[in-house]
Amino acid sequence: MSGHSKWANIKHRKAKGDSARAKLFSKIGREIAVAVKQGGSDPEANSKLKDVIAKAKSNNMPNENILRGIKKAAGDINSVNYEEIMYEGYGVSGAAVIVQCLTDNKNRTAGDVRHFFDKYGGSLGSSNCVSFMFDKKGIISLDKDDNSKEDEIIEAALTAGAEDVDTESENYEVLCDPSVFAAVKQYFEQNSFEIISAEITYIPQNKIMLEGENQAKFLKMIECFEDLDDVQTVYHNVDLPDEYYQD
Repeated sequence: MSGHSKWANIKHRKAKGDSARAKLFSKIGREIAVAVKQGGSDPEANSKLKDVIAKAKSNNMPNENILRGIKKAAGDINSVNYEEIMYEGYGVSGAAVIVQCLTDNKNRTAGDVRHFFDKYGGSLGSSNCVSFMFDKKGIISLDKDDNSKEDEIIEAALTAGAEDVDTESENYEVLCDPSVFAAVKQYFEQNSFEIISAEITYIPQNKIMLEGENQAKFLKMIECFEDLDDVQTVYHNVDLPDEYYQD
């Protein structure tokens, strides 16, 4: 998802510098590998792969990197098999945190995630200990520059079965239940709307405020999670200042 929207709950920033960009591309490469192994190398027949490719392009990942990742996953039967794991826990002041991972070594990943929870005043919890505080939703981001008008987007979203549209963000962002995510996305594709990204995400039902040292400690913990190779996405329920979402 691009831009800061009313549903944003994690830090969305463009990679800055070669090292950060390489780390981002590596994470997306893992998603490509998982998608290919689960549904094949044809994005037209594999909607998950198609979504990952859209995500890769929205993050300026070169086409040759994308194609190389697809070919490697499709042709190498001995390539690494990544497992999707979701860890849940608490940050300072009871902040709810979900850490979504793709890993080839659960023990390593669990140890790393636990370490940073502990280091910054939090704790790793059990499965479902905080996920009930979030709503799992599909978000489809549409280009505001493709000459589509706001009322057309809203009408299309309602027709497709979506729940809401955020028209105040950098792009139009359509919110829907995961059960209709594929159908809503397909509707926009078939009606020639320009999709920037499409993903299933976790949106906090309520947000909490952190200030001073607690906020700094929480932000450091989130950054450490995001720097781990095994971590794909971090969700939380902390209401952060606007400047945190700036590129």
